[in-house]
Amino acid sequence: MELSSKPLPLQTSKTGCAVVAVFADKTLSEDYKRLDSASQEAIGRLIKAGDFLFKPGQMTWVTPPAKAAYQRILLVCLGASPSDLSLKDYTQSLQAIARTLASRPVGTAILYLNGIDALSSHTLGFWAAEVFSKQAYRYTTTKKPKEGVHTLKSLNLSLPKAQSKAANQGMAEGEAVGYGINLARQLGNLPGNICTPTYLERLAKTDKNFSVKILDEKAMAKLGMGSLLSVSRGSAEPPQLIVLEYKGKTSKQPHVLVGKGVTFDTGGISLKPGAGMDEMKFDMCGAASVLGALAALAQMQADVHVVGIIAAVENMPGSRATKPGDVVTSLSGQTIEILNTDAEGRLILCDALTYAERYKPKTVVDIATLTGACVVALGHHASGLFANNQALANALLSAGEAAQDRAWQLPLWDDYQKGLDSNFADMANIGGREGGSITAACFLSRFTKAYSWAHLDIAGTAWHSGGAKGATGRPVGLLVNYLLNA
Repeated sequence: MELSSKPLPLQTSKTGCAVVAVFADKTLSEDYKRLDSASQEAIGRLIKAGDFLFKPGQMTWVTPPAKAAYQRILLVCLGASPSDLSLKDYTQSLQAIARTLASRPVGTAILYLNGIDALSSHTLGFWAAEVFSKQAYRYTTTKKPKEGVHTLKSLNLSLPKAQSKAANQGMAEGEAVGYGINLARQLGNLPGNICTPTYLERLAKTDKNFSVKILDEKAMAKLGMGSLLSVSRGSAEPPQLIVLEYKGKTSKQPHVLVGKGVTFDTGGISLKPGAGMDEMKFDMCGAASVLGALAALAQMQADVHVVGIIAAVENMPGSRATKPGDVVTSLSGQTIEILNTDAEGRLILCDALTYAERYKPKTVVDIATLTGACVVALGHHASGLFANNQALANALLSAGEAAQDRAWQLPLWDDYQKGLDSNFADMANIGGREGGSITAACFLSRFTKAYSWAHLDIAGTAWHSGGAKGATGRPVGLLVNYLLNA
């Protein structure tokens, strides 16, 4: 989709759809007035008849005059007023507009936003680009395209000329973030027989924006990654530790992202129930978000230094699979009694987190669909956040708010550590039933004492179930916002 911002006169600009904003306080822009006049006051009559109630998000199609340059008119109530337009109302209205336009064969559209001063031009452009980029995503890899769903070829944000430069910059950044989110969604949506650890390894190698290092099973064994390798033992799919480095012009210490990449999780010997197990292809969404965030930063040519570490495995039962009660030695030298093979994410992450030390990172953030307990605690609205550094936690929370990709901090108190006590190893890989997401984070914290670290548990936010089943691409937006401001 071609995205741009430049002032286009409503009367003479040819487009598939002119989208004109009004507000709940009944503020009528000059664009609206010109549109109403050109349509022989058809819109005004519609409003007087009570068919348009000026509620945020409400929209209606209006028949254009016979000789109009535009084929369709979509009247939209964006929010409270031009001077009191919230970001939430704006983005939700954009989402509604994008869905509505997708229901018609509209090739091009102009969104008229003149007169809005509650949000900056950059913000108006950024969110228009991100929302419409995400709306354009279609999963068609293993199915035919859905009939009756259309994609815009171009969208222009019509703003005064003085605002266009900032809006275009925002649109370029928003499009990059949308691209990264869509990449994460696509990887998450691919079935487990396609998106394997080897698939992720090959994908990483194709991107020329990054320097890439791959550690195969032999290399990991030589290093001593016994914890990670214990997870892949039951699978014929070889594990991969994928390291990508993106470096702008900066010479600063890198920020490291570590992604859980369990491309399919049966639970291993501690087998999961069959119902819903198909959704365990989404257990690599942490890895997908690392790839998505790096892709977004590269597209916008951000001046940042980021290392992405992806621990990619498949967790299967088999004659060689790790058994409950087995003890393994991690890269850190600490031993782990595996009481439940379905608590495998922390077993691959702990070795990846230890490996991250060699980059002398400024910060490390791991992202993982780690625990069902986090879904119970927070539902599907916020990702769980844990950190050993409060300044880092605050930065991530702020980034989540700004990106509308929120997280919520949970405690990482020493009181919870005793739940990991083991009679046969330095620690067990699970605690009790209570506080499951916290004891999982406590486990990871034992491998992150050398640097500032945070953990994002995205089990409740990485994908939707039911009729809307599919990966969300979260928390790519949060990660990009954090890294741009770190």
